[in-house]
Amino acid sequence: MAETRFLPSLKVRRLVVGPLQANCFIAADPETDQGVVIDPGGEPNVIFHALEEMGTQAAYIIDTHGHADHIAASKALREAIGAPVMIHEADATLLGEAGRHMASWMGLGFDALEPDRLLRDSEVIDFGRARLTVLHTPGHSPGSISLLAADRVFSGDCLFAGGVGRWDLPGGSEADLFHSIETRLLTLDDDIIVHPGHGPDTTIGRERLGNPFIASQEG
Repeated sequence: MAETRFLPSLKVRRLVVGPLQANCFIAADPETDQGVVIDPGGEPNVIFHALEEMGTQAAYIIDTHGHADHIAASKALREAIGAPVMIHEADATLLGEAGRHMASWMGLGFDALEPDRLLRDSEVIDFGRARLTVLHTPGHSPGSISLLAADRVFSGDCLFAGGVGRWDLPGGSEADLFHSIETRLLTLDDDIIVHPGHGPDTTIGRERLGNPFIASQEG
């Protein structure tokens, strides 16, 4: 008989980084202090010092998608802490020259890099006694992902408090975005905390009831 694994609630710290004010999250297992950095979009020194303050050893750097405001510090942070960079396979090219072109268009700096691991839907990322499950949620970009923990989801630029991600950037799709929200996020329990790529936290229930973009689709 398989052993039942009771997953701990994550210790989470939000850092607002870069000129576009993207959310970078440090998520750690409070029992082992093993953790991950999600979307290091700038200011690698700030992220590094936050890891030190939390006493967190980052096992992985995870980019929810390949836009410059979410990945700009990935290379510098990898060099500082030695953690591998992970991104969905459909956005992998955005870490290279394609990403450099988009960063220039957005007016942001960017150091191209090769990802260490390509992610796919339903993969599980373990660190300490904690885990994140990869949910492929395309629409904002082809390889956008959300990361599901026991009681929360890191939604990248798919779902925001009172809003949704843009779909008018290269590779974006309005149909894919709302399909992702409907089939991958709104199927979660109402009390699941949502940590979005920009802006404040919310919950699935709050967005199900009050998000005007979701309401417009249902109407």
